[in-house]
Amino acid sequence: MKEQISEKSPSNIDVFSTGLYPTWCPGCGNYGTFAALKKALTKLNLNPHEIVFTYGIGCHGHMVNFLNTYGFEGLHGRPLPLAQGVKLANHDLTVIASTGDGDCLGEGGNHFIHAARRNINIKVIIHDNQSYSLTTGQTSPTSEKNYLSKSTPFGNLDIPINPVSLALASHASFVARGFSGDTNHLAELFKAAISHPGFAVVDVLQPCVIFNKVNTFEFFQKRIEKIEPRQTFNEAFKKATQWPSGPDAESTQDTKIPIGIFYAKPRSTLESQLPQLAQSALAKKGITDRDLASLLEKFR
Repeated sequence: MKEQISEKSPSNIDVFSTGLYPTWCPGCGNYGTFAALKKALTKLNLNPHEIVFTYGIGCHGHMVNFLNTYGFEGLHGRPLPLAQGVKLANHDLTVIASTGDGDCLGEGGNHFIHAARRNINIKVIIHDNQSYSLTTGQTSPTSEKNYLSKSTPFGNLDIPINPVSLALASHASFVARGFSGDTNHLAELFKAAISHPGFAVVDVLQPCVIFNKVNTFEFFQKRIEKIEPRQTFNEAFKKATQWPSGPDAESTQDTKIPIGIFYAKPRSTLESQLPQLAQSALAKKGITDRDLASLLEKFR
């Protein structure tokens, strides 16, 4: 089962550009993610007025200025609550939360887990550069153990969060990982995620060329391998934990980093189970006068 995508008037990639030139650092992984996203929206024949993006705080958040759709940049770590509110108000819209690894998994970690398990039909793109780059490169929840930064000058002591395995453990119904250095493959992942009827996560490995000198384009190009979707949850979870670092990092340097769709299994979305939304979007319901006098009388 696929989410119904409008085909009223095919869009072209130019309609998703505001005319403002992106101001990310030269070579930033955001450029590849941005290009892949516009390509996916175009292939799906979506129009700008049918899409709402919510953004957190981080380098990714600047996309609100460059991507021509409805957009709202909220507080640090809060793009998912915004996205859920928009979807519940008008579930006819395609709602996508654009968020960073620190934004989503640090400040917003609790929102990520609960949005996944309730399976609200929003899409989450994690711009994963493994550092807090907007604030000049501090260690983030996905930074490698022993990672050196101005916030961990003697090395990061924490085991990094794996966004893919966390999404799976939180019961997200679609989980994928892509690489911003392969925009064609990434665009196909975005297309599949947006078409999926439920909570969909795409973790994008997106190098920061200024502050992260470990997880570079070269680092990923040597290690990534494309995979086919796993057949079961257990297979997906096992594959998700494959990464060339961790407590036994010395013995796993040759380990490949899988990219692709790990898991995709539709189930009932939150909004499909709400009787208030069964007939039409909440935003499209007529406003009627209601007499609250009898209700208020109970509290006298």
